[in-house]
Amino acid sequence: MKGIIDRFENKLAVVELENKSLININRSKIPKSAKEGDVILINKDNISLDLNETNNLKKEINDLMNELFID
Repeated sequence: MKGIIDRFENKLAVVELENKSLININRSKIPKSAKEGDVILINKDNISLDLNETNNLKKEINDLMNELFID
């Protein structure tokens, strides 16, 4: 399952799943280098960063912003 880290609240990471629902995951279970906006892969108790998908998502967002703010 894939999710995007929405925010951190104390010892929890609030993660938006593909179906748009939100779940809380103990921050200690997520890689220490994770930050808001990162895509994570959740496989039972194994959680890893998907750096390729994170970069693709950031590029997509930047492209959309550039379309909105063209002079």
